[in-house]
Amino acid sequence: MALNRRQLLVNGSILSLAAALGLGRSALAAEGDFPFTLTDAEWRERLSPAAYQVLRHEDTERPFTSALNNEKRVGIFHCAGCDQALFDSETKYDSGTGWPSFWDFIPGAIGTKEDNSLWMTRIEVHCSNCGGHQGHVFEDGPPPTGLRYCINGLALRFEPAA
Repeated sequence: MALNRRQLLVNGSILSLAAALGLGRSALAAEGDFPFTLTDAEWRERLSPAAYQVLRHEDTERPFTSALNNEKRVGIFHCAGCDQALFDSETKYDSGTGWPSFWDFIPGAIGTKEDNSLWMTRIEVHCSNCGGHQGHVFEDGPPPTGLRYCINGLALRFEPAA
């Protein structure tokens, strides 16, 4: 079932309110063995406090706050935690949700898991290299995949093409 723009904005507002009230998940980023690992202290030193909460504690940034939401240059979006290339700018589009959105990812770059937080079931997206939380994937995106990878700008670093 596709969501309309109003439903997407309402859901985004609810998620933002929940994050602001501290109702976000307290679990660490995706569990498992990842090629790139750091101690919690090393993650805290490497990341800003806000990026640490998103990448390592599955928080959600407020919509329409990331400069990457309006990034239109050609290039690659990397994981802000480990620098793995995740999304090509050619797959980015304006979903109207307030978060950078993509209709596909670089093969092998992400993993997923079921997320049952905030009283709903969603599919969480994480970096396959470090397990850092990126956002969620929804089935209301454009062709050719029909998917919307709704990603926290704090979880990304953009590298423009040379």
